[in-house]
Amino acid sequence: MRVGRVLAPLAALLMAAQATLAGPAPLNWSDLRDPAVQQFEDPYRDLSPEQFDDLLFAVRLRGRLQQDRGTAEERRKWQALLDETEDALAADGIDVDWLLDQREAVTERRRRAATQGNPAYDGQIVTLVGFAIPAPPEADGRAVAYLVPERGMCSHMPPPPPNQMIRVRLSNDWAPTLNHEPVRLTGRLVIDPSEQQMVVVDGLMPMRATFRLDVTGAEPLAQTAPSTADAAERMRAGARRKTGGASD
Repeated sequence: MRVGRVLAPLAALLMAAQATLAGPAPLNWSDLRDPAVQQFEDPYRDLSPEQFDDLLFAVRLRGRLQQDRGTAEERRKWQALLDETEDALAADGIDVDWLLDQREAVTERRRRAATQGNPAYDGQIVTLVGFAIPAPPEADGRAVAYLVPERGMCSHMPPPPPNQMIRVRLSNDWAPTLNHEPVRLTGRLVIDPSEQQMVVVDGLMPMRATFRLDVTGAEPLAQTAPSTADAAERMRAGARRKTGGASD
């Protein structure tokens, strides 16, 4: 018994030492999602594109019929179309009323899957590769960027879900000079949801991030030679850092 009480703390210390020697944990972007909320019932996901279109059509027809719109003849046509559409869905085993009753529950499940971060990495030192977008500095002057998993996100592509975006507090040795600069970052990852409106390329963009990364090391990665458009974007990114993201 006494030997066991002595060995257990030693084993814990040894494991901690091994973790320290192993260095920061390299992460994939998929690791950031909370695995506890990724699997959920979503009946809309099982619909074919045609079935989904029929469901939307039925909802629009119901809306028309609930309002005091159209002539008597038009309303008879709308009702006939609604009956035909709902009968076709019912033949596929789809209950329109039940599906519509599931909207709020499914919306909440999707929200949690897109926003909740993996608690296993909260407070951990990690390394992650992504594309950095310059952002206005913090009030104390510290440089800030956002890290996303794919080039083009938040500009020519929609932003990723919040748990696939990281607000990065940079150290003094590196900062991105243009949008979507490839980089490998190391630092302490914290679940710290934030939202900021800022100008990227196509206008004002809501930057919603589940995580914050306090950077201790940055390794810029190779990229293709900058084009004239890249050079212009480099100038715009520098101007945004100075103006706090204000548009021209």
